[in-house]
Amino acid sequence: MDIPLFGDSPNKRRREINLGGTHTATSYNDILQEAKLRRLQRNDLKRRQDSAVRIQHWWKGKLALRAAREDLRRTFDQDVTSLTGLRCLVLLGQDEDALGRWSTLVLSSRRDILAQADQSWVILLQRLGLMLLKSISADPRSQYAEAHLNVLTTLLSTNPQRAQIARYLVSHGFYPTLRNAVLQLPVPAKPSPILAPLANLLAAPLAHPAILADSLRELIVTIFTVPLLPNRLLPALGPFSARLPLASLNLVPLDIVDSPALSTLDSRVHLLANLAAFMPPRYSALPPLAFATYLQLGALLMNALPTHALEPREDKPAKNWADEDTDDESETQVTVVNSFEPKPQLPRLDEKTRKRLQTLPASDHITSLLRASHNQTLIPGLISFCFALSTVWPTRRDKVLTTIMAYNRGGLVREIYRSFVRKSPLGRDSNLSEIIKSDHAPHWPPLLLLADLYTQALLTMGDDEFFSSGNNPDAPRNPLSLDELTEFSRKLLNIAFALYWREDPTSVQDGSVPGLGAVKWESVREKATKCLQALHARDSRRSFTPPDHWLVTSQMDMMSFIQAAIYEEKQLSQPENGWATSLSKRQVAYLSPRLGVLNNIPFAIPFEVRVGIFRQFVLNDMQSRGFDTYRGRMMTTRVTIRRTNIAQDGFDRLGDVDLKAPIAITFIDQFGNEEAGIDGGGVFKEFLTNLCREVFDTDRGLWLANKKNELYPAPTLTRPNVTHSLAWYRFIGRILGKALYDGILVDVAFAGFFLAKWLGKQSWLDDLASLDPELYQGLIFLKHYKGDPEELALNFTVAEEEFGVTKTIDLIPNGSNIPVTRENRLQYIYLVAHYRLTKQIKKQSSAFFEGLSEIIDPKWLRMFNQQELQILLGGVDTPIDIDDLRAHTQYGGLYDDHEPTIEMFWSVVKTFNQEERRKLLRFVTSCSRPPLLGFKELNPNFAIRDATGDENRLPTASTCVNLLKLPRYKSPQVLREKLLQAINSNAGFDLS
Repeated sequence: MDIPLFGDSPNKRRREINLGGTHTATSYNDILQEAKLRRLQRNDLKRRQDSAVRIQHWWKGKLALRAAREDLRRTFDQDVTSLTGLRCLVLLGQDEDALGRWSTLVLSSRRDILAQADQSWVILLQRLGLMLLKSISADPRSQYAEAHLNVLTTLLSTNPQRAQIARYLVSHGFYPTLRNAVLQLPVPAKPSPILAPLANLLAAPLAHPAILADSLRELIVTIFTVPLLPNRLLPALGPFSARLPLASLNLVPLDIVDSPALSTLDSRVHLLANLAAFMPPRYSALPPLAFATYLQLGALLMNALPTHALEPREDKPAKNWADEDTDDESETQVTVVNSFEPKPQLPRLDEKTRKRLQTLPASDHITSLLRASHNQTLIPGLISFCFALSTVWPTRRDKVLTTIMAYNRGGLVREIYRSFVRKSPLGRDSNLSEIIKSDHAPHWPPLLLLADLYTQALLTMGDDEFFSSGNNPDAPRNPLSLDELTEFSRKLLNIAFALYWREDPTSVQDGSVPGLGAVKWESVREKATKCLQALHARDSRRSFTPPDHWLVTSQMDMMSFIQAAIYEEKQLSQPENGWATSLSKRQVAYLSPRLGVLNNIPFAIPFEVRVGIFRQFVLNDMQSRGFDTYRGRMMTTRVTIRRTNIAQDGFDRLGDVDLKAPIAITFIDQFGNEEAGIDGGGVFKEFLTNLCREVFDTDRGLWLANKKNELYPAPTLTRPNVTHSLAWYRFIGRILGKALYDGILVDVAFAGFFLAKWLGKQSWLDDLASLDPELYQGLIFLKHYKGDPEELALNFTVAEEEFGVTKTIDLIPNGSNIPVTRENRLQYIYLVAHYRLTKQIKKQSSAFFEGLSEIIDPKWLRMFNQQELQILLGGVDTPIDIDDLRAHTQYGGLYDDHEPTIEMFWSVVKTFNQEERRKLLRFVTSCSRPPLLGFKELNPNFAIRDATGDENRLPTASTCVNLLKLPRYKSPQVLREKLLQAINSNAGFDLS
């Protein structure tokens, strides 16, 4: 065997040795990473060491603290009632057993400790008081709670330094801590030994005058915001209520409404409910300052709540009895919203809180409030309270307003106007642009409450009462004089106009009125508008304001107003997407300031201007539909009508025709022959006149007439033919819409309450006088009846006779079981009138207005009131001015204004009486009334042309072009004879 030279195995590979030295591939980054890792390891080791040291220190401290506490506890146990024992107890902290032992022992044998006045004792007793409060708050049902409460009550009532101790405790959370204990009390309250001492303790700090303001403030914001506070304290409620110094409520600042404790809706609602429980029994005894503070605080709380926050939750929106009527049938409701932001969440009220709150708008409560507010200093607070109540509780608004109106025969209304509204800077002609300033915050509640009150009063105020002089103290009188109403209406007009006229409608839509919380400027505008419309309606029937009182023309350039209104209407009627929607008055006001004025307070613009704007709206609509009145009548619909059957043929052949397009009528005479002539508009006017004469004949059963011969729909529809009758109302609406669209005057007068339906306005009690005078007098008798209305045995029903059968209809749910009383008689009066004037003819009115709206945009009609609408429809029932007619007459053929026959013609016509002049006008134009704005508006102009020299011929006419064809008569006597014979012949269109 070979032995290796150097001891290596011959089969083993020899290790390669590099004599050049070792080389590594470690980079610079690797070196840095390794250094970083080592640094982290060192830091982690140090952290662990430091943590260990801290844990050791903590554990040693715990051991030391435990030892110290054990020493303190041993010392305390050795002498519980000594000063040293008290020190130990305070240092021990929340040791429930030690606290319970101390309280029990002190009450049983050492009450003198609670009377110690030395500061070393007092300071410790203050600290101990806080500890006892926390113990009670943590568990008011514990075995020691009663003892703790008695210790604290004794301490705050017997210790010579009790004021100092009470100040310390109140400033260190006395009431917020006890609030937690009160919240743990059951509802309804159950007999418990802690209730009486807890109630006494809550009132204890209030006995110290030096801290009364702070204590009362803390009590209000922390304890009075506890839900159902009276119910929780019920067994001890009497003594607790007696100790409440609510006569000093004026010490509480009103800015507590903005404090964090009252930042939630629930806290505000429960404070209001608890005030409603404790305050009303004290009304008569409250000092004026405290009463005024209560009223203002209540108003601020209600203003800080969203509308409907105090109402029961209902699926259907709640309505006032004076709101516009709606169908009982369910319909799809579409609401236009301004924002998709979530609506404010309303608080969920328990039944007891809800019932307690419902006492606030009750008539008895409002009456007691009014009786107690006899001091002049209380009126501003009373106004703010009542206005806030009617705002946050809309369904109770009518009850609040009617109670105020009935109190003292409207004396408060006079007081509000004469002491507050009359001298208010709001609504003056000189400062329209300043009404939204915050400086005016105190002036808004009186003005807005007065507007609400007077609008409500006008619903059931007859003209005899409205215009009463007040000389007879026994007779009903208007709470405001006519001069005061004139000034008040001007203020409202200026306010409404300023709010409609703002170029930034968003500020009106979303902005809040200073000092009125959730009340928006839009609500102010709506209240002013409603009152204005009611006052203007009275003034329209019987004027009490000076000329031009309602106009605001001095505040704008009328020409630019007209141009802007026409432009805005065109934009609304022809939106970019190619279709237009029907807009409410509120939406129109938001989208268009000028149309907002025209739709809501149209009387601010002269009637003649509005008529011109209306005609321009129609012209724009014609042009948008491709009809050009200046280039001839295109796309004419031709209809043949039998003279012997005008109404039925019109109904059958024009029921679904586009009446905005030109209609050419061909009459068929009694022999079945077509009458001669081409309809250029005149024949249609004749057809329309004859049609109206037939369809408005009261013998047909569709219409009735009142004593003024004004028409309204017949209330009773024959049941088998209801649908057919409603179709006739729709057709008549379309026909009258065509007359308005084409500017054709029709000789028909409608009752004012029916015209109000065209405009979306409500009817008034006085409207009933023209419909049913006996019922009207009966309701007026009931309104002013000085006895007990229940003696009359009335209930909320009406009797209606249909086909000889009398049936009883409830005016409100279960109305047959609800008697008419002194408190609700105004509601009964309104509902009876509303039923007769509105609900009985609702289906007929709706069908009629449906047809009318197909031709005339409703917002065009809202530019007029009932009287103006009647003029627009039937012309001005004024004497015919021959000089005006001559000044706007055109001549043809051989005639001119100075030709002998023409001179003779005008001389003869001037000798005509008004009836003969109307016949002449109808003979030539087919309408007996002059145009609204004079003969310059007659289109085409009145014209006269010569018709040969044969004096044996009668004058003829082409009504389609308003042309009189007058032979050249030589004698005035012949001319008069022939002209009268022609205009009295009553012949058809063949006469021309």
